[in-house]
Amino acid sequence: MSLGYAEKLSYREDVGTVGMPEKFDSPKLLQGKIEELAVMVQKSKHLVVFTGAGISTSSGIPDFRGPKGVWTMQRAGKGVPDASLPFHRAAPTLTHMALVELERAGLLKFVISQNVDSLHLRSGFPREKLSELHGNSFKEVCPCCKTEYLRDFEIETIGLKDTPRRCADKNCGARLKDTVLDWEDALPPEEMYSAEEQCRTADLVLCLGTSLQITPACNMPLLSIKNGGKVAIVNLQATPKDKKASLVIHGLVDKVIAGVMYILSLRIPPYIRIDFIQLLLRHTVKKKCVRWTLRVTSVHGMRAPLSFLRSIEVSFPDRSDMKPVVLMEQPFSLQRETSMTSIFSMLLTLNFSDGCGCSSSSVECHVNFQKQKESFVRDRILVLQEMKCTAERQSRAGQQSILERESLPRAETSIHAFVTNIVRYDAEDLKVADPKGNWINSSSSTSNNLTKRLVKGASGYPAPAKKLKC
Repeated sequence: MSLGYAEKLSYREDVGTVGMPEKFDSPKLLQGKIEELAVMVQKSKHLVVFTGAGISTSSGIPDFRGPKGVWTMQRAGKGVPDASLPFHRAAPTLTHMALVELERAGLLKFVISQNVDSLHLRSGFPREKLSELHGNSFKEVCPCCKTEYLRDFEIETIGLKDTPRRCADKNCGARLKDTVLDWEDALPPEEMYSAEEQCRTADLVLCLGTSLQITPACNMPLLSIKNGGKVAIVNLQATPKDKKASLVIHGLVDKVIAGVMYILSLRIPPYIRIDFIQLLLRHTVKKKCVRWTLRVTSVHGMRAPLSFLRSIEVSFPDRSDMKPVVLMEQPFSLQRETSMTSIFSMLLTLNFSDGCGCSSSSVECHVNFQKQKESFVRDRILVLQEMKCTAERQSRAGQQSILERESLPRAETSIHAFVTNIVRYDAEDLKVADPKGNWINSSSSTSNNLTKRLVKGASGYPAPAKKLKC
């Protein structure tokens, strides 16, 4: 599937320098730079990270100016490159999840992103500590009350246009707008001001996977230097800001960050994705019969697609007289007619789409039209945290839980959560020095001494915060 965002952008002839050759520091040089960066991160009092498309390429999303980047391919007349999986199923990379842990450990204060792929928010990075300069392909905003709506599907438009949905606030109801900028659009003031303020405050701005060519965003990291701070750059290509940086590393971002995390004795948490469905069961009574309808929809409304579902198998385990059916088209809907006194179980097997960490999960519903069930609302944050802990402990996806149920005389609505993916990141698989992996090998005395110094909190610097436990 092509990268929809790039295809929606208006045509522009001048997109800057593209297709520059990639550079790779030698293993020995790279190892030394990783250790130097780890010290800079540990010493920093106000670390800000500035990210570009290069931190998302390992998730299957193409960059823009690399040898096979979007602008590079378009300039060569080859069109937009394909992503390795649907945009909406892309998982945060090792770097995204490492930033989450750095923030939890108190080392990272803010992230400024030029990306629209929503991977920072999917990773669990706090929204209040994130500035998305160019918008988010999965986010809508109400222009009146400023409420943001993060979706699990890609918004249909770009360029701050109206979308098909409205604000859910009953006192508002305004038409929502997409948040992704087109070429002629100015940076959103709130995002820009917070980003500039953070760069002015930062004593270290770490630029990851960005060519630093798009203005005015590319100039923000330099605000740190004006106030006595430093800039470090990790990118495979040279950037116009390299000469002003205190440290420039030419290497894969994931490998560099994996090395830094290892030296700092910080664990890279797994990415656990949770998706939601809404079940609606309505019925009408006709003499001694009940005509009922089951609908499976997105929690965002009937018009919103369930991007993680391929099909739903509906069966009735305790009723041989009720035929099973496979629902293939969205919105998923089933109509049946049964006796008013019928009591039966309905098993829904949800078959997940490509990019999910398991093939399916199931929900069993007990149906009794003569007895109204109790309504309830569970603590969503607590339930989702328990689901993530269970998924991490079991090292598999597929767990499901009901979050709430509303029962009315002739209708029942429930919301269910499913763990649809779990991705682990093993720094041992990303050795970045020589083939023996010296930076992670006990034979490397330099790395060992640095690790001990940082973990013990020597030189007046605190040891890393304790890991979060489930």
